[in-house]
Amino acid sequence: MIPARFAPILFGLILSCIMSGIVTLVVSIKNFGLEMQTVTAWIASWSFSWPIAFAVVLVVAPLVRRLVGKLTRQPVNT
Repeated sequence: MIPARFAPILFGLILSCIMSGIVTLVVSIKNFGLEMQTVTAWIASWSFSWPIAFAVVLVVAPLVRRLVGKLTRQPVNT
């Protein structure tokens, strides 16, 4: 198992993989339709965009967590 201290990095890795995969697939289908070249274009786009998405998630996630913390309030315990 991976030590818990790496959880934010693992989260970013998995999230960026899924999100960049979905977004590049949707764009590839929009641009090429459901053709064989769509798979090739998707893999090329995804392999290029995933490292970028991973870096962005690692940088932006802490900022978004802070922003969400400021925009929400904790429930009042009674």
